[in-house]
Amino acid sequence: MKEAFVDKTVTVAVRDTEVPVPKPNQVLIRVVVSGTNPKDWKVPRWIPDAPPSNQGDDIAGFVEAVGEGVVGFKKGDKVAAFHEMMKPHGSYGEYAIAWEHTTFHLTSKTSFEEAATIPLAAMTAALGLYQRLSLPLPWNPTSEPLPLVIYGGATAVGAFGIKFATLSNIHPLIVVAGRGASFVEGLIDRSKGDTIIDYREGDEAVQSKIKAAAGNKPIHHALDAVSEHGSYLNLSAALTAPATISTVLPTKEGDVIPEGIKIDKTMVGTVHMDPTVGKTIEDREFGAAFFQFIGRGLAQGWFSGHPYEVRPGGLNGLEGALRDLEAGKASAVKYVVRIAETDGVQQ
Repeated sequence: MKEAFVDKTVTVAVRDTEVPVPKPNQVLIRVVVSGTNPKDWKVPRWIPDAPPSNQGDDIAGFVEAVGEGVVGFKKGDKVAAFHEMMKPHGSYGEYAIAWEHTTFHLTSKTSFEEAATIPLAAMTAALGLYQRLSLPLPWNPTSEPLPLVIYGGATAVGAFGIKFATLSNIHPLIVVAGRGASFVEGLIDRSKGDTIIDYREGDEAVQSKIKAAAGNKPIHHALDAVSEHGSYLNLSAALTAPATISTVLPTKEGDVIPEGIKIDKTMVGTVHMDPTVGKTIEDREFGAAFFQFIGRGLAQGWFSGHPYEVRPGGLNGLEGALRDLEAGKASAVKYVVRIAETDGVQQ
């Protein structure tokens, strides 16, 4: 099969490799469309001594085979899945491996392109809101005003955060965005106090407008889908202690966070990890349940993927997509690739 490998210079090489065999509780998927994520170029940069690897994690395709113990899927099922990060056989290939518990069914309502925008980013948002910030879950929505700041509302993580928060009836949503503000406008509900703040107005303006958007009432929760360029510093200055900010990247050494403001990093890979000692149920079981919830939402129409742009050339077009991600060219859009467009692939 054809498979793409990304090296430390974000150069992509498409190679011929063997089709993997699923282990117990794993699913082998014939990939139709793969999504892309910023980590796909960041990880090779961060770990330059590592060999080139298949960094893709967002899978959409058909089940080809299942490992021992898999009962929820069979060959031919239309699915999307979240590949275990940093492991072999990711989504940048004709076939990929996923664990059964991070795979979910798709109906004819959902295209492979839309589905490929969902797994990593949507689960990051869900973990941040519900496991890190402990906000009310969609099936037990709040009935009281609950201000929430979402920094980076046009990013996939931020947009999915808005969608989940809306399902949980969390308002007012105070969303920080820039050139993607027009996209964010279609996600929020102004009648419930939701608003958008343009980060390009400067740090002081962002901080004061966040406070004003909540009517100068306390804000104790924030989802930071950017986690760089001072985003969590702006949030920590605007929130009222005790407060928690869920980030997607670690804080920088030397950054001063006010007392009473907790920074809790969300690492989406925890859905593939064992519970911590002394616990039975943690992020892995949350992920298993929430991926099925996402699948139901797609089927019933109350959840949707992120806007996408198909990058031409399949895996041969992947390098250009990753370089554009690195250059910050993507706003309110996910880059996806159709595997069948790769040179030498016949699907």
